[in-house]
Amino acid sequence: MEVDKIKESIKAAAQELFRRYGYHKTSVNEIARKAKIAKATIYKYFDSKEVLLHTILMEYIRISVDELIHNTPDEVNREEYLSNLILKTSRLSYTVCNEFIGWEFIRESTNSQEFLKVLSDDLEKLLIRSFQEIPVFRKDEKLAEGLRFLIKTSKSIVFSFAFTSVSDSDVRKNFVSFHKEILPYLVKAAVK
Repeated sequence: MEVDKIKESIKAAAQELFRRYGYHKTSVNEIARKAKIAKATIYKYFDSKEVLLHTILMEYIRISVDELIHNTPDEVNREEYLSNLILKTSRLSYTVCNEFIGWEFIRESTNSQEFLKVLSDDLEKLLIRSFQEIPVFRKDEKLAEGLRFLIKTSKSIVFSFAFTSVSDSDVRKNFVSFHKEILPYLVKAAVK
């Protein structure tokens, strides 16, 4: 197998297992078995299971964000558009935590806070860089600045859900509260 095929095989196997069992319950041995390679081969391409997860998540997020950007109309109501954009990316963050990482790892692992901090920072950079490619934000520096504020603030709030919620239903309630009670005010501040 060539290098790219091996890496893709590892990522595909890990993604399937992480989604099915969560990060915490998936071992590197299981990933190797699923990818039909030796365990040592995984470490040849990825320094750790955590690095592998981060790589998978950032690719998943990048693809999802690209889809959001390519579905952007030229003329938009700025407040409505920003609200929808942040809501969709917040749901993406929830999906990442819920389907790939697993709430047990987030709440119980000593490494999870540092991992989520790095992921959160990388997500913020990706979102800002990606959304600045949208014509409406390229043309209006004030709106682009508001978008950066909105992304940073929303990201901090959304990722805090992972550590302050006791159950999945608490996380969902927090997202509903964020969408209905907090996001409208953040959007208004961003477009001023």
